[in-house]
Amino acid sequence: MQELPTSIGQLNALQDLNLSQCSSLQELPTSIGQLHTLQNFYLRECSSLQKLPTSIGQWNALQKFDLWGCSKLQELPTSIGQLNALQELNLSWCSSLQELPTSIGQLHTLQNLYFGECSSLQKLPTSIGQLNALRELNLSQCSSLQELCTSIGQLNALQNLHLGGCSKLQELPTSIGQLNALQELNLSRCSSLQELPTSIGQLNALQEFNLSRCSSLQELPTSIGQLNALQKLDMGGV
Repeated sequence: MQELPTSIGQLNALQDLNLSQCSSLQELPTSIGQLHTLQNFYLRECSSLQKLPTSIGQWNALQKFDLWGCSKLQELPTSIGQLNALQELNLSWCSSLQELPTSIGQLHTLQNLYFGECSSLQKLPTSIGQLNALRELNLSQCSSLQELCTSIGQLNALQNLHLGGCSKLQELPTSIGQLNALQELNLSRCSSLQELPTSIGQLNALQEFNLSRCSSLQELPTSIGQLNALQKLDMGGV
């Protein structure tokens, strides 16, 4: 299937829409924004989809948006910041996605954000720090990501931060020590990471810390001894 009929926007009671593995689908009709009752939208492995219509910002009830494996998707429309009810956004394996719109910081109900295997993603917008409800941020295998913005320390609700396989990441911002709710930090296979900031010792809620195969890491800051809640520390292959 290469396209949807414009009349799909007339489905006034629709709550769930699954278009996963429609590998020939290149675009969505503007009328899809009229689905005001839509709560869950799955576009997994729509490998020909290159862009999303601006009208998606009209989905006031949308809670879950799954774009896993949309490998030709290069950008997100600014209107994505208007999804006031969104709780989960999955952009894993969107390997052509290079950057995010600043408006993503307006998603104040967002709890889970996944970027695993977004190999072209080079940086996060500063506005990411405005995601006050975010609990999980997954940036695993973002092999082009070189740094994290300082504003990441503003994510007061963040419990899980996954950075495993970010092979170009050389350092962490000092502000990471402000993540008071963080329970799990995965830095495995961050092969360019040379040191950890002293502020890492301020992560009072941290229970699991994975530094395995961080082959450039030469030493740990003495402040690591302040992690009183830490239950699991993996430094295999360091």
